[in-house]
Amino acid sequence: MTLNQIDHNLPITQAVIFAGGEGKRLRPMTENRPKPMIEINGKVFLEYLIEQLKEQGFTKVLLLLGYLPEIIQDYFQDGEKWGIQIEYFITPVECETGYRIQQAKTKLDPYFLLMYCDNYWPLNIEPMWRQYQESGASMLLTVYSNKDHYTKNNVKIGSDGFIQIYDKDRSQLDLNGVEIGYALVKRSLIDLFTFDKNEKFQHSLYPRLIESRQMVAYYTNHRYYSIGGLERLPLTEEFFSQSPTVILDRDGVLNRKAPKACYIENWEQFQWQPYAFESLRLFNQAGFRVIVITNQAGIHFGVMTEDDLLDIHNRMKQDVEESGGKIHEIYHCPHGWDDGCDCRKPNPGMIFQAQQDYNLDLSRTYFVGDDDRDRQAAEAAGCPFFMVSQDQMLLDFTKQLIQQNISALV
Repeated sequence: MTLNQIDHNLPITQAVIFAGGEGKRLRPMTENRPKPMIEINGKVFLEYLIEQLKEQGFTKVLLLLGYLPEIIQDYFQDGEKWGIQIEYFITPVECETGYRIQQAKTKLDPYFLLMYCDNYWPLNIEPMWRQYQESGASMLLTVYSNKDHYTKNNVKIGSDGFIQIYDKDRSQLDLNGVEIGYALVKRSLIDLFTFDKNEKFQHSLYPRLIESRQMVAYYTNHRYYSIGGLERLPLTEEFFSQSPTVILDRDGVLNRKAPKACYIENWEQFQWQPYAFESLRLFNQAGFRVIVITNQAGIHFGVMTEDDLLDIHNRMKQDVEESGGKIHEIYHCPHGWDDGCDCRKPNPGMIFQAQQDYNLDLSRTYFVGDDDRDRQAAEAAGCPFFMVSQDQMLLDFTKQLIQQNISALV
């Protein structure tokens, strides 16, 4: 069992990364090195991006440089160490992003992925490309939902998925997302406009594309991580520490399910599944964080209270700790089927809440469930998924995932 493997047969193999700015918001760290060469947990930030692109099937990267370019060139050279071709295009440090990319247009593929050197987000290129093709837009821009008020919004997305407003000043009140780069772009767009040396790519091009309804949003609830300013570094370091984590459904995975249309209303009705304790003990010994999510519509229907559920979960945690395991967090949805919440599975709201609370990389965090609603929630969140059954027990999965994690560290 391994993490999802990328079968990259898409007609896009080039990534272009803006990496020429002076990184003034990171001073004094950037006084003698470019921003993407800031180290996060012992690795320069740009290396995380390069490894991500390689993993997603990209074969070449074009770095648009300006400030202290030789430091980046000396470190990455031609990219052979990372198994990817790296090229460079250098313009004066005072030039802005619009001018940089226009000057480099002869090095651009017909379609390319455009990124910022200071943002990291768990890229999955296949659904992005599929949406881009289906939309007919000239550009697809990844937009973070920002429901947690992580930063200030700067775009408004319409109900049809197309971007209606790009507000560089972030001052309008009806904005509903923040653009984070990771854009799919047609090279022919670059030929349509002329940028002078102090024009930013976003500020000049985005409003024109919006006016012609040529910019579609790839909307994500997965938080992005940044080295754009000193205040961002602690969360980014936590994210890249990659504490191994597994998310488990409760009923049917850890305990026996109640009969159909019934609920586990109190501790007397709760029955552990065989091997649940051993699985949780092994996870704890291997350094895994264990998070549990569960639909609990019994609260909505009045057959149990929040206090009843809290008592069950406190006793669960106590039993698990006495057996040598640990449950770090339990999230529950108390809503009914028709309440329209985003947390009741198959909606992925609880998974995204865990992502934000613990700065998880969901593309590397398994969700274990026992039915199709769980599978759908995992797919919506971008998690790899394991379905427990009589033939595939939780304990079997636990041993395989721990061994996989050990192998990855060797």
